[in-house]
Amino acid sequence: MSVGAVPGPDGGLRCPWGLSTEDYIAYHDEEWGRPVHGDDALFERLCLEAFQSGLSWITILRRREGFRRAFDDFAIAKVAQYTEADKERLLADAGIIRNRAKIEATLANARVLAGWPPGELDALIWSYAPDAATRPAPRTIADVPAVTPESTALSKALKKRGLRFIGPTTAYALMQACGLVDDHLADCRARGGARP
Repeated sequence: MSVGAVPGPDGGLRCPWGLSTEDYIAYHDEEWGRPVHGDDALFERLCLEAFQSGLSWITILRRREGFRRAFDDFAIAKVAQYTEADKERLLADAGIIRNRAKIEATLANARVLAGWPPGELDALIWSYAPDAATRPAPRTIADVPAVTPESTALSKALKKRGLRFIGPTTAYALMQACGLVDDHLADCRARGGARP
């Protein structure tokens, strides 16, 4: 699709995907592509990207507060302690996506991450951020990749360390959402806000 930035309701140019709902406009303008740091914050994004697999992002975005309530704000130390009863509670929670495999992966990933030193998840993920100078600004949606060598390498590194449900496409969505790359289109009003 060779669509470039398009005017939003206020006339400002934005990435086309960020205009379909008010939720998307706010997420696009204020959050997507902005740097995210901190193990728990990155664990949340990792989990939500995994839950999004096979669904539209708006489905996750509209349930994000439900996910945060259900998973103790994605505090790794708390989620790592969840029991079988917690898993059953999650499977019955209409405020989240009740997918058994994704819930089990989230709990397993928390248990793995709870054994890592503080800051290690942040450092590992950010070590795969490509040099911004080597990435031209995408002019159209067609210029935005779904997978990159860096996302493939990040996926492999996380899997090697025992994490589940994190393929190269999910890893790249994480990289985009958390500001490791700035995939706002060249003419988008939010371009440039993604790098520290």
